[in-house]
Amino acid sequence: MPDKKHVVIDPITRIEGHLRIEVDVKNGKVEDAWSTGTLWRGIEPILQGRDIRDAGLLVQRICGVCTWSHYEANTMSAEVALGIKPPTNARLVRNLINASEFMHDHTVHFYALASLDWADVGGALKADPQKASDLAHQFSKQPYNASADHYREIIEKLKKFVASGQLGPFAGAYIGNKLYKLPPEGDLILISHYLDALYTQVILAQMMAIYGAKNPHPQSLVVGGITSVMDMLDARRIGQYASKLEDVGNFIQHAYLPDIDLVTYFYKDEFKENIGCGAENFLSYGGFPETNDWEAEFRYLPQGVIYNRDLSKVEKVNKQFITESIAHSWYKGPNEGIYPGKEDTVPEYTGLNKDGTVKRNGKYSWVKAPRYKGKMMEVGPLARLMVGYASNHNNMRDMLDNFLEKHSANINQMFSTVGRTAARALETAYIWHGAHRWINDLITNLKQGDERTWTRFEYPEQETNTAVALYEAPRGSLAHFVRIKGKDVTHYQVVIPSTWNASPRDEKGQRGAYEESLINIPVPDTDEPLAILRTVHSFDPCMACAVHLVDVDNDKIKKFKVEV
Repeated sequence: MPDKKHVVIDPITRIEGHLRIEVDVKNGKVEDAWSTGTLWRGIEPILQGRDIRDAGLLVQRICGVCTWSHYEANTMSAEVALGIKPPTNARLVRNLINASEFMHDHTVHFYALASLDWADVGGALKADPQKASDLAHQFSKQPYNASADHYREIIEKLKKFVASGQLGPFAGAYIGNKLYKLPPEGDLILISHYLDALYTQVILAQMMAIYGAKNPHPQSLVVGGITSVMDMLDARRIGQYASKLEDVGNFIQHAYLPDIDLVTYFYKDEFKENIGCGAENFLSYGGFPETNDWEAEFRYLPQGVIYNRDLSKVEKVNKQFITESIAHSWYKGPNEGIYPGKEDTVPEYTGLNKDGTVKRNGKYSWVKAPRYKGKMMEVGPLARLMVGYASNHNNMRDMLDNFLEKHSANINQMFSTVGRTAARALETAYIWHGAHRWINDLITNLKQGDERTWTRFEYPEQETNTAVALYEAPRGSLAHFVRIKGKDVTHYQVVIPSTWNASPRDEKGQRGAYEESLINIPVPDTDEPLAILRTVHSFDPCMACAVHLVDVDNDKIKKFKVEV
């Protein structure tokens, strides 16, 4: 008889929010998978009847990580509804704040949330500091904090963690798991940069606060532009941001990118097509506007749709083809996909089976199932890079070709967990370069005497048509749909990146991106499903965003079950 087990991981840790993954493992590989969002907060109903001027501050609370993304997407959707275009200075300052959030999010994701999927803490304790220094120099001409003495200090810190019996940030790691591939010295390099990244993320938070007033919930954005005119355009502020940008660039260029090369090299057996990527279709709305017209296609991050992994064709995005299905989600309404501008969010929790497993033919998640032209899409850094590569957007093809050539790889290998992880790092560097452009553009615009930061407008007496802001957040394509009457919100709907990726099946039975990407993932030890976590983490799940009631009668914090 075939070896078959049922595995429930609840919750998936080292992510934002609440997620459980349920899989059938047959002969050491995932045969089927179910992704369940286990939290619902109801931000959209809360916004009904609220003043549109307050809405941006409220939608930030959808998430504690990508706060700016919702703040700006909300504001852009209101500006589309009201038919106004903010001034150039406002667009550039917004892009600079957004750039700091992207770089912060991507850096924190790889080191704090995902690096322990690739690096073994136990291996780092066995490393030779000098060999670690030599290895770091193989992957970077100027490696970040790579002296043998520095690595000795890191080993001593790790030993203190172990001796105290409290591993702190390294608790829960699958120490010694056979799926780890780095040599001990590689483990030490990544763990060292894990600690260095804690300082880098502080600098990035400061960069957001320079123009956003605070972090993580900025306050400088208003419908029509930005606030604090004199502060925003002050030369000292521009200098502060530029200086910190160089500090961050040092870490990106000499730690983050070399670490991705290190992982890609030693995990070359996993850097293969379909190992951790089941999606055939990829979607990007485009991010960082390069004009003051939010509905224009010209953006620093590319816009487009790819079907069947065919990189010879890129289709333009049409918002009318976006739908959400609730066939397997805990909401009331018709099962077939509905355009978000017309749908309502009415919860109807029907629970799981009595044994705690999903109702395979029923509803099993608070996450809805977004689809584009009825098809499942993957969104996020990999999708953006594929769309950019296919359209040769801003020379993104050269950037990826250089990476592939370095690893003697082909483009199809990017459709993998390793490829998705690498795409996020490459995008971080790409946005770092973009931030330099926006600083220079801001200085040029000010020198030309343009100090405008806000556009005056009138509120509508009649209800507006549904307005949409198509936006790229760090985790992928984000859309805010809004209708306004007077100053009040009359309808609101949000389709989040993690809703696309973490979706359950739709009315056609199509799996979501997490679910599809787990099929055939190796699970040699069901007690330590490292490869499952590695793949799920590579999407950087944000379930707080995706599902926006907590069951107070159930005090279970963690559940991990393996059934034979």
